[in-house]
Amino acid sequence: MSLGRDELSCLGNILWLIFGGLFAGLGYILGGLILCLTIIGIPFGIQSIKLGVAIFCPFGKEVVELEDANSPLRLIFNAIWIIFFGWEIALAHLVSAGLCAITIIGIPFAWQHLKLIILSLLPFGRDLRDVERY
Repeated sequence: MSLGRDELSCLGNILWLIFGGLFAGLGYILGGLILCLTIIGIPFGIQSIKLGVAIFCPFGKEVVELEDANSPLRLIFNAIWIIFFGWEIALAHLVSAGLCAITIIGIPFAWQHLKLIILSLLPFGRDLRDVERY
């Protein structure tokens, strides 16, 4: 009996949550709620919450760019995000990917961290969505 794509994604997401994904996602959500306490921080808080939800189950999903991802306002918000939050989050995912890739078992987790780098650098105009079925 072989496992299908959905079963493997589910298993990967469960293991991801057990080995740190739950705490990381909750951290992003808590940070997002704190950012939402100020009017200026609301757009950034929403993106942080979006990242937290995405980190709960990255297996079986891909980063997609929305139609107006490169609008002037989103470019400005992405630039502010990179300066204050994004580069640290992306660096953490890069280090985590490197550590996960040391073992064969960790390689699928390393791929998820690499996928999340794009979303952590440029969250405005990008989203994590289910992989299209062909």
